[in-house]
Amino acid sequence: MVDYYKEHARLYVSIDCIVLGFDEGKLKLLIGHRKMDPGRGEWSLYGDFVNEDESLDDSASRVLYELTGMKDIYLKQVGAYGEVNRDPGERVISVAYLSLINVNDYDEELRRQFDLHWVAVDQLPKLYGDHNEMVSNAVSMLRRRIAYEPLSFNLLPEMFTLTQLQRVYEAILGHEIDKRNFRKRIKQMPFIEKTGSIDRKTSKRGAAQYRFNKEMYDL
Repeated sequence: MVDYYKEHARLYVSIDCIVLGFDEGKLKLLIGHRKMDPGRGEWSLYGDFVNEDESLDDSASRVLYELTGMKDIYLKQVGAYGEVNRDPGERVISVAYLSLINVNDYDEELRRQFDLHWVAVDQLPKLYGDHNEMVSNAVSMLRRRIAYEPLSFNLLPEMFTLTQLQRVYEAILGHEIDKRNFRKRIKQMPFIEKTGSIDRKTSKRGAAQYRFNKEMYDL
């Protein structure tokens, strides 16, 4: 590779992954203790440096696959963070990515291997550096986009009840939603299909199960 820019300072570029899931009625974030200096032992997002042969998206996909063993999951860039002194180790610019997964699809063995924990977003500890800011920005973005994108289905199993769907919306938005108005709105969406299956685990009376029809949504 020809060194065209040798008169300029070299910078490090990293990826930080904000992995959100829904569990026990709460929006939760996957975090762990940092295993390198500086900041060893502090709570942190999971991330890595971008390799020379990777695009940003490819790097984020690689990091998420290493972390979860999952492919083709929701992934959206939140923003870039480049304050001069944000990392006491070196001059590092980080690009944060938001990912949404179904907690039950996540390999529990991988979680233990990486010593990661699901922590409620509204009960987060102090994270390394500017990671709390990244999470706050990601949640704000999610709250805006959920109004016009079918994002909540990434946090649910393939089949779900309307009560489960409402709980996801409430966890993301941070407040309760009127049940009657919510169900009226949902039933007007042709891409949310009633399956004919009944959930008798979460409802004593038995609740109808629905699913997200992506093909119908794309149309």
